[in-house]
Amino acid sequence: QVQLVESGGGVVQPGGSLRLSCAATGFTFGRNWMYWIRRAPGKRQEYVSAINTRTGTTYYGDSFSGRFTISRDNTKNMLYLQMTSLASEDTATYFCAKGRDAYLNWGREAEIDYWGQGTPVTVSS
Repeated sequence: QVQLVESGGGVVQPGGSLRLSCAATGFTFGRNWMYWIRRAPGKRQEYVSAINTRTGTTYYGDSFSGRFTISRDNTKNMLYLQMTSLASEDTATYFCAKGRDAYLNWGREAEIDYWGQGTPVTVSS
């Protein structure tokens, strides 16, 4: 069955960096869009970034372009999110998610068919 397992979260100081990873199994990696989505208490869910795993085309939310970089390694079935210049507002649980098809469906949660369990990121001094 499909599994998405995130790792790499933790506590980091403001201005610091973290690299999140997502190990994907149970489906053919390289056909769908994959997403990083975050949830913070008291805040709306935010789409952070997406990548077409076949072409490498990327997409970012306005708050993240220039600070975060999404990438994938199709040989390892891995998805990554490199986060830099982190601020307290970036504190959240970050989820890896698989898009239902080969189209970018930004913000359309109904088009996500699998989620990871999430990895928490805390930005604090």
